[in-house]
Amino acid sequence: MTLATLSEVLQPALTHGYAVPGLVCLGWEDMRAYVMAAEVENAPVILQAGPSCRAHTPLPVLGAMFRNLAENASVPVVVHLDHGYTAEECREAIEAGFSSVMYDGSRKPLAENIAETAEIARMAHVAGVSCEGEIGFVGYSGGEASAGTDPEDAARFVRETGVDAMAVSVGNVHLQQDREGGLDEPRIRAIEALTTVPLVIHGGSGVPVAERKALAAGSSICKFNIGTELRMAFGAALRQAVTADKARFDRVQILQDTHDPVMAAARTVIQGVGASGQGASTC
Repeated sequence: MTLATLSEVLQPALTHGYAVPGLVCLGWEDMRAYVMAAEVENAPVILQAGPSCRAHTPLPVLGAMFRNLAENASVPVVVHLDHGYTAEECREAIEAGFSSVMYDGSRKPLAENIAETAEIARMAHVAGVSCEGEIGFVGYSGGEASAGTDPEDAARFVRETGVDAMAVSVGNVHLQQDREGGLDEPRIRAIEALTTVPLVIHGGSGVPVAERKALAAGSSICKFNIGTELRMAFGAALRQAVTADKARFDRVQILQDTHDPVMAAARTVIQGVGASGQGASTC
């Protein structure tokens, strides 16, 4: 088990009733902890490079870091571009060795989103890479408001784009720090009734753990993106490491103290979507 595409880990999840966590990475320390957590849990995992990660680390560097971890892992690891906003960004990720790209045209009119996502899905598939798209708009806590996914639009989106997974807006919100953001399950069921692809929940940190678990087991939701709660675990561990010994200055020593708490938090996420023990079900 090593580098995997998004489709290779989500199709078994869809068949067997669990979800795979898309873990948002910001640097070497957290991505390494995520892979080690997945290995302990014997679970597939998706390493995600979102816009904030790419803002300070170039895609070719991220691709090399991710692939180094994937190629030495005992479980399937997907190397995923999260929220790619242009075809060029998706192309650069593919050339850098990413095994999956997510094109986000959700702010655009439906026809434009479909046309652009279809183009990127074709480009990805030619390269042997998976493609995720988004229909509806998932908003941000304290920022842009969401626009819920229309089931009929979702059916058209899947039919005309050829995506391997579809991110939907069903009450989920990016950057939520609590777990009180329950999802609109009737809307999820309406989307499921008209589509067959694995569904993706962005802003998964705001979804109560019990609801994550239930939907992973009993719906087409096969991927929960988790970032905020893991960043909170990293931040708390880093703050403790810095303040515990004010004379300590070596960043390697300080960052080492974040490993165990972040790994533990990632294990909790993996367990909460039913992915533990599923590492051999891929490929």
